[in-house]
Amino acid sequence: MPPSCHPCVAMRVPMEPLSLLLALSLLSPWGSAGGSCPPRCVCASNLLSCSQANLSTVPVPLPRFTAVLDLSHNNVTRLRADWAPARLPHLHALLLSHNGLAFVSTEAFTHVPRLRHLDLSSNRLRTLDENLFSDLGELEVLLLYNNEISTVDRTAFENLGRLRKLYLGQNRIARFPLELLREGSRLPQLALLDLSANRLRAVPAGELQALPAWLRDRLYLHNNPLACDCLLFQLLDRGRRRHLSAVEDFQDELRCFLPGATTLVKILDLAGKQPLNCSKAREAVLEAHLGDSVTLGCDSRWQGVRSRHWVTPGGERVLGEGGNGSVVLLANGSLQLRALRPEDAGTYSCWVAGPLLNETLYVELLVHNFTLHGPHDTLNTAYTTLVGCILSVVLVLIYLYLTPCRCCCCRGTEKPAAPRDDSINSSVLSTTPNHAGGTGEPCGSHVASSAGTGQNGRFKGGGTPPLPTRQGPKVQRKVSDPDSVSSVFSDTPIVV
Repeated sequence: MPPSCHPCVAMRVPMEPLSLLLALSLLSPWGSAGGSCPPRCVCASNLLSCSQANLSTVPVPLPRFTAVLDLSHNNVTRLRADWAPARLPHLHALLLSHNGLAFVSTEAFTHVPRLRHLDLSSNRLRTLDENLFSDLGELEVLLLYNNEISTVDRTAFENLGRLRKLYLGQNRIARFPLELLREGSRLPQLALLDLSANRLRAVPAGELQALPAWLRDRLYLHNNPLACDCLLFQLLDRGRRRHLSAVEDFQDELRCFLPGATTLVKILDLAGKQPLNCSKAREAVLEAHLGDSVTLGCDSRWQGVRSRHWVTPGGERVLGEGGNGSVVLLANGSLQLRALRPEDAGTYSCWVAGPLLNETLYVELLVHNFTLHGPHDTLNTAYTTLVGCILSVVLVLIYLYLTPCRCCCCRGTEKPAAPRDDSINSSVLSTTPNHAGGTGEPCGSHVASSAGTGQNGRFKGGGTPPLPTRQGPKVQRKVSDPDSVSSVFSDTPIVV
């Protein structure tokens, strides 16, 4: 090789890296016009890090292609509506922690609609105003822990339909609008809510128990000055038996105040402890009656279940949606039993295949061997009782006042007044009426001795002679009028 060629070879070796750097500078977004990296920041591709740069305002201009903006550990105390004068359509993560941030405008997020991760933790925020985050329709993670928040407007989380994680721990919140969880329309995809280390004194345990298990698994309530309550104990006791993370990982931090006490006690130690004497709640025990229809829920703590099936007490597997007969698998994974029979009682198991692990839930069904009376049965019973009472009263009145005369010649005749001693000896419920005439004789009867016959045709052994007949108009009565009105179940007559 000629010696003259050696310098040429030596010149080509350093030129290759220079051309490569020139090509990268042309392709890099920071090399284009208007895409320069702000001062005191570090830029890498679409990442912009301005952390610990002693900034008091957000640097401008910000490149439009910025995807991650880190402004943590600075002195940005106010986030106004014009902090981003231009739209940042690609920004999906904004980090503003450790800034002493005390004010956030309700229009601060107008230019970042694609934001999915927002970190406002470790600042000095005191209130969450109305519709504060309503422009962040794609937000998934919101970090607000370690602030001074004491007031939370129920519309602050409006339009956050994709929010999955909300961190509000280490604040001064005395009441959180838990109705946002109950309604389900405000935060339908929320899977984690951290309310630990706040100032909550009471929580609606009954409403929280109605939440799905996958949300209760990440509902953190530890380190709050809660008031001891048996419903709260049963809520957390169920969570411990289900191995929910929010309970199992923070058993020692879940404490409450007993009535009249000044020291905290463990909530999970309240079973049988005075003065509340709380009892442990049974997990998933249903009671029903013959002929009823019940629905057994499969409340798994996994979100995004891949598949599930049920196994009956008899070992029968119920697979797939729908079904015929008395056992039906619903679309939400629940099992519906129709027209219960005694053999339907027992323990049902729901097998769940989760995204990471599997889970088995057990539901015990008790079937009482009788049917409940419906409202129409109660009305029929009351009606029958009323009719029976009325009929009894009518029969008594007929007996007292309308007893038919068995004499063929007693109408239109006078009847002597019965002596008081004969009235006393008469039988009240006798079938023979007291209508003996003064002069006539009963039809077809034979009197052995007129002196030995007493009232109601009974023979008196003493032979008491009859009293003389009273004279005057007052002694004439109709034969249908009784001589006296006697008490039905008494031997003492009431003489009129």
